[in-house]
Amino acid sequence: MTEQKVWFITGASRGFGLEIAKEALASGDKVVATVRKSPELLTSRLGNPDNLSVIILDVTNEQQAHEAAGQAIERFGKIDVLVNNAGYGILSAVEEATDKEVKENFEANVFGLLNVTRAVLPYMRKKRSGHVINISSVGGLTGIVGWGIYGSTKFAVEGLTEAMAKEFAPLGIYATTVEPGFFRTEFLDVTSLIRSSHVIDDYAETVGEMRSFATKVNKKQPGDPVKLAKAIVLIANAEKPPVHLPMGKDSLDLFKEKMELFNKDIETWYDVITGTDHDDVIS
Repeated sequence: MTEQKVWFITGASRGFGLEIAKEALASGDKVVATVRKSPELLTSRLGNPDNLSVIILDVTNEQQAHEAAGQAIERFGKIDVLVNNAGYGILSAVEEATDKEVKENFEANVFGLLNVTRAVLPYMRKKRSGHVINISSVGGLTGIVGWGIYGSTKFAVEGLTEAMAKEFAPLGIYATTVEPGFFRTEFLDVTSLIRSSHVIDDYAETVGEMRSFATKVNKKQPGDPVKLAKAIVLIANAEKPPVHLPMGKDSLDLFKEKMELFNKDIETWYDVITGTDHDDVIS
């Protein structure tokens, strides 16, 4: 029998967040689910069990993040698993995105994640246990046409998670970044995805094609969010959880393709790469 865990899940109103909350509750754990508005709607979806607390939280508001973490501790006494899921996508060529669009995406996907993480970690450090699970994307593993801005926020999440995993090691806390490919959620709906207000015709053959593809593939993506949620609960109960967990064959294939190209570049430019040290450095 595993100890009953307390989960803190951001962006729980739909998609991955909702499915992870359902799965955690079904496993017998307690869940603090955060939403930006209409908490009663999520409560009704989850059946309002005694081991559920729904809290309003805009992750871009650091004070709200600390208040929400405090409410979670007051209700359940601890936080064992933090799932940073809140965020949204932007479909745009890198050049097309405005300064405002870029900053707002980073505000939610990166700085919001940091707000919540800073709010929760003191409780985990005090207990000398916990698990931070950051929902990234295949776009955080490799650059994808049309997803450069969104992907860059997820590249940031990758770097933060890798560093945290090392910083947490002596404290009994784990960090995992999950990299889903295309999953059948509301991510490609207008409620979770914005498209740049500025469109440049020169990118019609690249980003334009991706815009068309995103419209066609919506609700037809290969990934099953229910199965992803089960995998998240599995790693939360693992004795040694991974730092990286690509989700879906498409995510794994794209990452392998990147690594093959990366290794080819290293082989081709090996002498240049290794020839930049001072001559007095002994190899």
